[in-house]
Amino acid sequence: MSFSSRVKEELIPQPLEKPCCVLAETAALTQATGTLGFLGAGRLSVTWRMENAALARRVFRLLREGIGLKPQLHFVEHARLGGRRTCVLTVEGEDAETLLVALRMAEREPDGQVRLRHTSPRPSLGKDCCRRAYLRGAFLGCGSINEPEKSYRLECAAADMGLAQSVQRALAHGGVESKVFERRGHWVVYLHRAQDLADTLAMMGASRAVMELENLRITKQMRSNANRASNCDEGNSEKQVTSAHRQVDAIKLVSIHRGLYTLPPALQEIARLRLEHPEVTLEELGQLAEPPVGRAAVHHRLKRLEALAGEIEASWDKAEEEKHETERSIDA
Repeated sequence: MSFSSRVKEELIPQPLEKPCCVLAETAALTQATGTLGFLGAGRLSVTWRMENAALARRVFRLLREGIGLKPQLHFVEHARLGGRRTCVLTVEGEDAETLLVALRMAEREPDGQVRLRHTSPRPSLGKDCCRRAYLRGAFLGCGSINEPEKSYRLECAAADMGLAQSVQRALAHGGVESKVFERRGHWVVYLHRAQDLADTLAMMGASRAVMELENLRITKQMRSNANRASNCDEGNSEKQVTSAHRQVDAIKLVSIHRGLYTLPPALQEIARLRLEHPEVTLEELGQLAEPPVGRAAVHHRLKRLEALAGEIEASWDKAEEEKHETERSIDA
């Protein structure tokens, strides 16, 4: 089961909350999965279609227990899709009018008639509890989450632009930054930071998913730190080998052209130790000296040896240049 499915599985059975929260969640689910129908003679209906039977049961509970309506539930089987079934919930007549008024899509006139004002719910999101319920409904209706092992991304893709705008405002109230873009006729609200994803899951009430996400973040961070340390160790080892080879070449050059016996005792000792132990670190090299010396002293002595080798090479270059000058003078 995907992470997105596990989050929805956690959210669906949650108990119904206050009446205002029930209306907020119902509004989001209606915007995401609902359709307004006109039956003629001024009669209206609202229909919800969804493939998740568990979600259909939650919508049924919201309508029946939360608002006091009597929705009708039936299933439509799609022969072309391998027998897959779609759950269809419908409210009609007075129940539809009651719902439309509650969702602020319609108004009841003094004469008792219901006048439709909007084709989409106008959710009331003035309270934190209602915003949390609205986010939960929007995610259940049209949301998805990438597998956190690969990337942190939550999306709500809806054909109703009002849903996208309301989701973005609800997230902003919770301190979560999100963006909206249009994709194939749908308005997509998305966020892609790990902390924003964790905060959004917490707002919706998915506490188990938050814990799973946090454990995964810790694991990924530990793995990243281990890789970084390993890469650092490899880089340091490579630098150490390169430096040791350079030091050995410099000592050999000094030995051949000047002789190590011409050097001060401290340089003679460190030069011979490096030639005998080209693989050890500066700290280990210092421990082999008599008496032992620190890393800084070893580094300083080896730098002096490299400088002497540099002087020898510079004298070669000077001699070569003088030779060329002499040859040019003779030719002239």
